[in-house]
Amino acid sequence: MRRNIVAGNWKMYKNLEQTRELVNRLKTNLDVDLKGTSVIVCPPFTSLSLASTLLQGSEIQLGAQNMHQEEEGAFTGEISAGMLIAAGCRYVILGHSERRQYFKETNELINTKAKKAIAAGLKPIICVGELLEEREKGITEQVVAAQIRGVLNGFTQSDLESTIIAYEPVWAIGTGKTATPDQAQAVHQFIRKIVGQSHTWALAERLVIQYGGSVKPDNAAELFAQPDIDGGLVGGACLKADSFTQIVKCAIS
Repeated sequence: MRRNIVAGNWKMYKNLEQTRELVNRLKTNLDVDLKGTSVIVCPPFTSLSLASTLLQGSEIQLGAQNMHQEEEGAFTGEISAGMLIAAGCRYVILGHSERRQYFKETNELINTKAKKAIAAGLKPIICVGELLEEREKGITEQVVAAQIRGVLNGFTQSDLESTIIAYEPVWAIGTGKTATPDQAQAVHQFIRKIVGQSHTWALAERLVIQYGGSVKPDNAAELFAQPDIDGGLVGGACLKADSFTQIVKCAIS
């Protein structure tokens, strides 16, 4: 049976003092039986080491928002998988729509990063999703299928078992719009089908697929109740301890 995973993507928010405050609040709020649900926080690079220290002894796990595909070198401003692991990370978000949009990341680059992350011992949360114009044209499935095939190209069974997929309709990120539970479920089911066709149906059934796209306390329960939605990749609502806590509690079975 798949577990729910709720990850909070802090994006470019929270300095060190704010990180300490938020993490400590979350530790207090989530000092409960999570019943198999995994909770991940993904602060900016500058807060990773502090967050790791604060989370010691907690069930909340640490992730990063991106990484470079090389182990080391003259790549000014970049962070390697090894550096993330040394800072205490177990997960890394890859291919977020903002990375695709603002930094022109391609499926091929995301695929390379994901393989490097897995080889180093990190679990990638790989993002896929369509633009509003693509949904309006009725090509959501074609877009998502191309992304899934691209980012998972050459993955072994072991690679896939270490991977999380996050479906994030780009038109619902930071806009206040949310895919309806039926819309989200349909794409999650489709992603599972594509993975089943390219790998095995057994692997597809075990694959954790999160929903990301304006997940909030008032819609999380209905989204997470869908049969192919396994928790969420949360944006703005993860920046406040109480709202993120409510979302996590919606995922606890």
